[in-house]
Amino acid sequence: MKPEVLIAGPLYRPTLEALEREFTTYKLWLAPDRKAFLAACADRVRGMATSGFVGADAALIEALPKLEIISSFGVGYDAVDVEAATRRKVIVTNTPGVLNDAVADLTLGLIIAAARRIPQGDRFVREGKWLRQGLPLAQHVTGKRLGIIGLGRIGQAIAKRAAGFDLKIAYHSRRRVEGSPFIYHGRLVDLAANSDFLVAILPGGKETYHIVNEEVMRALGPKGILVNVARGSVVDEAALVRCLQEGALGGAALDVFEEEPKVPEALLAMDNVVLQPHVGSATHETRMAMGQLTVDNLIAHFAGKPPLTPVN
Repeated sequence: MKPEVLIAGPLYRPTLEALEREFTTYKLWLAPDRKAFLAACADRVRGMATSGFVGADAALIEALPKLEIISSFGVGYDAVDVEAATRRKVIVTNTPGVLNDAVADLTLGLIIAAARRIPQGDRFVREGKWLRQGLPLAQHVTGKRLGIIGLGRIGQAIAKRAAGFDLKIAYHSRRRVEGSPFIYHGRLVDLAANSDFLVAILPGGKETYHIVNEEVMRALGPKGILVNVARGSVVDEAALVRCLQEGALGGAALDVFEEEPKVPEALLAMDNVVLQPHVGSATHETRMAMGQLTVDNLIAHFAGKPPLTPVN
């Protein structure tokens, strides 16, 4: 008998296919009556596959009395109630490492796009404006100051790429990173004040909620550019809009939003903002690797082995 696994929400198609090959699966998001669906399979489900977007709340965890492991597709797991899982002695895993390069690549792309106004230039040509005038000058990238909020695996991958542009790198995190050659700022506002580009790449959740607040954005200043490739919750979006409207902040490049896929109308209307639909890890190569790790964590557990990437 194959282990029985609940799939909480839609996943990358090859990942779904792999889960279906390895396990007996129950697709919760397709159920017309969620409560009845869970009641019918609850006593058999031993594992769950979910994602950083869908997660697993305490109610879902409690509805599955035989649950042993939650394997989450994505590095962020703030949508999974890890405390509730831990109380139930349910293992939670994520997919770190395999998406570092994709997110770091996009981050550098966003920095360049925002500073050199690449999206604006594209629209300028398409709309025929180049026939009448030249595009206004943009900002230089090489040699500027880059502040990174969160010097974890992805933050270090970003720093590695930034070094190729001779960017002067500094960072803020909960504690100093042992062996890092970069300048450490114990206060985020000080990092912002000493940065031209400020990149947020840290976990979401209660501890980091609105850590990039109005004080931080005003410290970054009227020529500074904020880049968020972390979670929408880490930036105070209302304060961001206000600072951009007032000219207190020079620009922003955002891959994540507080209530995505909803984006504030004010941001949509701004010419100094680059917007992306949460695509940091959205390459076929990366999603394949993420999916394989999601499946491999479940396989390892049901084979009686330790999971590959536990978070609790």
